[in-house]
Amino acid sequence: MSPGSAAFPLPRAAVPLAPLRAVDGWRRIDLLSDLHLSPDMPATLARCRAHLAATPADAVFLLGDIFEAWIGDDARWQAGTFEQSALELLRGVSSRKFLFFLHGNRDFALGEAMAADAGMRLLDDPARLDAFGRAWLLSHGDQLCLGDVGYLKARAIVRRPEVLAALRAMPLFARRALARRLRAKSRMNQSDPSTWADVDDDAARDWLRASGCDTLIHGHTHRPAVHDLGNGLTRAVLSDWDYDHGPGRGDVLVIDAGGLRRIAPMTSATEVVIAS
Repeated sequence: MSPGSAAFPLPRAAVPLAPLRAVDGWRRIDLLSDLHLSPDMPATLARCRAHLAATPADAVFLLGDIFEAWIGDDARWQAGTFEQSALELLRGVSSRKFLFFLHGNRDFALGEAMAADAGMRLLDDPARLDAFGRAWLLSHGDQLCLGDVGYLKARAIVRRPEVLAALRAMPLFARRALARRLRAKSRMNQSDPSTWADVDDDAARDWLRASGCDTLIHGHTHRPAVHDLGNGLTRAVLSDWDYDHGPGRGDVLVIDAGGLRRIAPMTSATEVVIAS
């Protein structure tokens, strides 16, 4: 175990997880994370809509930071707001596919009310998925970045029920202003992803062994890659999305009977494989 793990013991992936089993008849599962959708990212939102409309997946798993900020479920009822359009988008997906959501560090305040209205199931982090004869471990990934001690301390505080309750009690206008300030601060502090703390591979191995899975799929780090952890264990990392600045980037991990592959977000029935 790496330094720092004693101060922040692994959450209870270290006990056997009750698996979520793929429904009979599923042929394909899509996994996405770190889209950071917001009113300021219209091209990224459009690419997301296009993929979700085009994909033949039977189930879609959203692994956190789908939204740049989620200020509270009550915002979904404000006419003309981004949150209302997000609800409509998710409802459209869940009317055609199974839809699952796992919280990230940006959208951890999304609650059961929004999930129920959107027709999606909230997952614990980590979550075990049994599909196509294999056991997959799904996570946002932030809990395994053991070198980011300051973030882990802050995470432990803001996820407390009393803190969440206090945030949700703030007027919506105050929450929107707070979200804008936090986004601006985040952009200043995280301009170079190569300097961010990465997932601790020893901790990832511990999670995989404890959960009985062979592959961990996560986002958060914005470093898309597949890491061989040895002894048949693998860590697959999703990309973040940004189609509003520069040439655009984003990917989707696909699980089916053939295993795991990485594709570009779809805009039509044509699939472009990045790696398999």
